[in-house]
Amino acid sequence: MAVYGVHPIAELLGRGAAGRGQWPRAAELLVARDNAAVRRLSRQAEVLGIPVRHVSAAELARRCGSDAHRGVALVGAPGPGRTPAGGARGVPPGAGRAAAPGSLRAALTGLAPRPAALVAVADGITDPANLGSITRSAEQFGADLLVVPRRRSARFDDTVMRVSAGAAAHVAAVSVSNVADALKRLRGAGFWIYGADLAGEPLDEVRFPPRVALVLGSEGGGLHDLARRRCDHLVRIPTKGKLDSLNVAVAAAILMYEVARQRRSRS
Repeated sequence: MAVYGVHPIAELLGRGAAGRGQWPRAAELLVARDNAAVRRLSRQAEVLGIPVRHVSAAELARRCGSDAHRGVALVGAPGPGRTPAGGARGVPPGAGRAAAPGSLRAALTGLAPRPAALVAVADGITDPANLGSITRSAEQFGADLLVVPRRRSARFDDTVMRVSAGAAAHVAAVSVSNVADALKRLRGAGFWIYGADLAGEPLDEVRFPPRVALVLGSEGGGLHDLARRRCDHLVRIPTKGKLDSLNVAVAAAILMYEVARQRRSRS
């Protein structure tokens, strides 16, 4: 994976500042511009033992698949939700590895001791920009885990990392083969399942329990039928506009904020 842009790379390098020697051997920082921000990243990469290689702007654009690289890219970096050593936010190693079999089970084991926890479940969100925005909100509002299906969904790629402004480096994430099965396992782990749906209860009338899983449906289609049936409650955000709904990333931010607000009021 190629991560480009100063802020996302700074987040990744800062997260691994104590893990010298644990980065993948293929990791390297590609530099096509000379300015203070890029020089800081180069020094930080060298401290971590990551090679710095100067390339042309054309080669950097080819490696990134975009001209919006800001003159620097980190290739071969650990994926979102992982530190170079494999841990994330106290979740056991493996919980943040998006393609690791059984990773949801490991993540739930790590969350078991916590009386309060928030899990965001993306039910078929296909726009990487939306997934990136949801990831950023998850980091800002203290979500403990992000669950994404392996199929018919945006993947954690450079777009998600860029849109999330590096937040994907700090949010534990797992991918699952079946969202409905994942919701069943979350319920078995003590989570109450709340689905975002226009037919739901108004948000200002909902009192969230300590352990919450928020299910966010796909753009346009909303929740899949089986995922909706797995929900304990449906919740909607009251609006006064002429459009029928909010963008899923905006809705996710509002819902996660409300869960976090209620959690603070109980503490």
